Amino acid sequence: MAAVIFDFDGVILDSETPEFESHRRIYERCGATLTVEEWCHQIGIYTEGEEKRWFLRLCERVSQAPSHEEYDAERRRHFAELVPGEPRRGIRELLEALRDAGVPAGIASSGPARWVVPAAERIGITPLFRTIVTGDDVARGKPAPDVYLEAARRLGADPAKSVAIEDSGPGVASARAAGLKTVAIPHWLTERHELSAADLRVAHAGELTVARLATLLQP
Repeated sequence: MAAVIFDFDGVILDSETPEFESHRRIYERCGATLTVEEWCHQIGIYTEGEEKRWFLRLCERVSQAPSHEEYDAERRRHFAELVPGEPRRGIRELLEALRDAGVPAGIASSGPARWVVPAAERIGITPLFRTIVTGDDVARGKPAPDVYLEAARRLGADPAKSVAIEDSGPGVASARAAGLKTVAIPHWLTERHELSAADLRVAHAGELTVARLATLLQP
């Protein structure tokens, strides 16, 4: 196994729940509803200005919305209160097992470096990765294969001999397009995504071992 490359949001860190909940709470306070159904379709595809689009959508639904500055400040406050201080279940243990087995690990995220890099440092996992590729490093985000191809290039790994770990439909599509075998660990917000293209689906990273990942590459 040449490398294992991880998505960040929703796989390594459950930032998806606080991101959704921070917007949902503002909608609720203003007398509007933000549903999981309308939210979940955009998970896995980062686009600059996404937060402002949710603000504008709220403005269309209520007569007295906060200003954009007030909305953003409240959203950031909720997010900071809710974001976990630890990786998702089994992630740290899997990364340590990969390190001990000499298998390089990387991050391939469509998110911006200003979020991914400090967030990884805050939960204490940066030393377990040999590279972190973000949306700032490539021309196209997921579902295009660019972030996975760049991560594999930096690791000196053949994509066909590598495994990706994802939680979203766009992420699985990105990894598959890059030629990696793919494990899906659905987040509760991405369970509705089309994940059938993944080679393996598990409930959490605690179900994965280095040996189990390696079997995905067997002919």
